[in-house]
Amino acid sequence: MKHIEKQQQVIMEVKEKLWNANYNRVMATNFALFFSFYLLTPLLPIYLSETYGAGKDMIGFVLSGYTLVALLMRPFSGFMVDSFPRKRVLLWCLTAYFIFMGGYLVAGSMVLFAVVRTLHGGPFGASTVANSTMAIDVLPSSRRNEGIGFYGLSNNLASAIAPSAGIYLYHLTNNFDVLFWIAFGVAGLGLWMASRVKVEDKPVVKNKQKISLDRFFLLKGWFIAMFIVVSGFCWGVMGNYLAIYGKEHLGITGGTGMFFLLLSLALISSRLWGSKSLREGKMVLNAAEGVILSSCGYLLFIVWPEMAGWQGMVGYYGAAILIGLGNGHIWPAFQNMIISIADHSQRGTANGTILTAWDLGSGIGVLLGGVVAENFSYEATFWMVACVHIIGLLLFYAVVRPNYIKVSAIK
Repeated sequence: MKHIEKQQQVIMEVKEKLWNANYNRVMATNFALFFSFYLLTPLLPIYLSETYGAGKDMIGFVLSGYTLVALLMRPFSGFMVDSFPRKRVLLWCLTAYFIFMGGYLVAGSMVLFAVVRTLHGGPFGASTVANSTMAIDVLPSSRRNEGIGFYGLSNNLASAIAPSAGIYLYHLTNNFDVLFWIAFGVAGLGLWMASRVKVEDKPVVKNKQKISLDRFFLLKGWFIAMFIVVSGFCWGVMGNYLAIYGKEHLGITGGTGMFFLLLSLALISSRLWGSKSLREGKMVLNAAEGVILSSCGYLLFIVWPEMAGWQGMVGYYGAAILIGLGNGHIWPAFQNMIISIADHSQRGTANGTILTAWDLGSGIGVLLGGVVAENFSYEATFWMVACVHIIGLLLFYAVVRPNYIKVSAIK
């Protein structure tokens, strides 16, 4: 009997194709969105410093605006994709993202650049919510957990290729306009790919519930959001200040691209490694492994590279691998966890909640990272990151894990 049931399950999984055309287009859209973002991210502190002579705290202030505006847009984005046709919402968001990407090419002062950069966070935040919710819609229900995990591979591939490509092109041309034009073109490709996603506009079911906070933020997922704030904080500091920290403190000028490449390859490997346990519903196990690995990676990053010579570089690149492996487990596990406790009519809200938490943490990280670096040092900034993630590890076992088990059992 068990053998027959297993055969039936295999047949059903074959029939319900994971890599369908619409899912592939949504993945390609996500790749383009994040490639254009990560192509610029590690170099913008250097751009602001060299082009406008911005100090460390000013760099943090300018860059944090992007994530803070994205943060403000996330809850409303979740509400919009749950209340209006999702493809239409996605195309409007991507069009605005594309237009603002072109704004970097015409910004002629730091004030104008700061305005464009800050406003650009809005359509980016809305696009990621709309596109990730679209991915859930085009996935067959039997492959959803697995598909959500694989969806993040498009982010990871973008973060593997884009920073390295950006740093290489900068050293090759010493011209930031080249990077801005490429990012602009890739954003346009993402918009075109999204327009080719074929989904039926389902009639929108009007929610008779009064407007309340739970329409914009999944209240019962607060404990998941709390940890994602911690994770986003650490990632925000790492993504924005790694290049300038490596250049000023460690004397590394050509190895930053390799750090991002190893980190992202580890992210991809981790996603593939964890797909089986996600398919089996072992989200808590995946999350626990990710939290432990990331904590070890952030601690190794600040401790080991202080050693001289090749031993320091082993620690530097080893930290990239551990952080990548950890975060490759964390995001799909926590995203599946929050979607699993949400009602079907709140998928957009669930996605918006976890992305809002990420942006909140990332925005605080970028802003506080610049302030700490200005008043103390970049070394102090990354010590702060290691300590914050270890606190997150304790919170996971004390708060997140028991609350998820309790809420999911009730649902």
